[in-house]
Amino acid sequence: MFDAVQPVTDIALRPVHSSDLPVFFRQMNDPESMRTAAFVSPKSADWDLFAAHWERICAEYVVRTVLLDGDVVGSAAVYGEPGELEVTYWIDRAYWGRGVATAALRLLIAEVTDRPLHARAAADNAGSVRVLEKCGFVVTGHGSGFAAARDAEIDEVVLTLA
Repeated sequence: MFDAVQPVTDIALRPVHSSDLPVFFRQMNDPESMRTAAFVSPKSADWDLFAAHWERICAEYVVRTVLLDGDVVGSAAVYGEPGELEVTYWIDRAYWGRGVATAALRLLIAEVTDRPLHARAAADNAGSVRVLEKCGFVVTGHGSGFAAARDAEIDEVVLTLA
């Protein structure tokens, strides 16, 4: 039986390979995951747009595949302009609550040492806010934005790692 308290230890990041994209596509089109994340790209539902988007961001930003025991379980990235850099991550729902996102984000922020780093999360996404806070991010603001996955304007939390 799965022990939710067992720490995750074999997390690694590596550059994205083209073979990762079908896995990301499946993960990012999971309805429950989309609803929880809330702020998803409309490009995620169309393979051609999705693949073109990933090709562009991999060329421009620090984008990593998250591996657990060698298996692709998500992605993590830092994007934006200097001084306005933002982190984002997506972990397969099957791995939520196991410390995967926290471990992956810690690796990413160790690799990308520019500060400040910013993050945004749906205000009701307690899991994501908790991950960011465990990694040293602090809430620096609140706002609202259109959440495509919910087809509504929702509250968001802005966090910063100085």
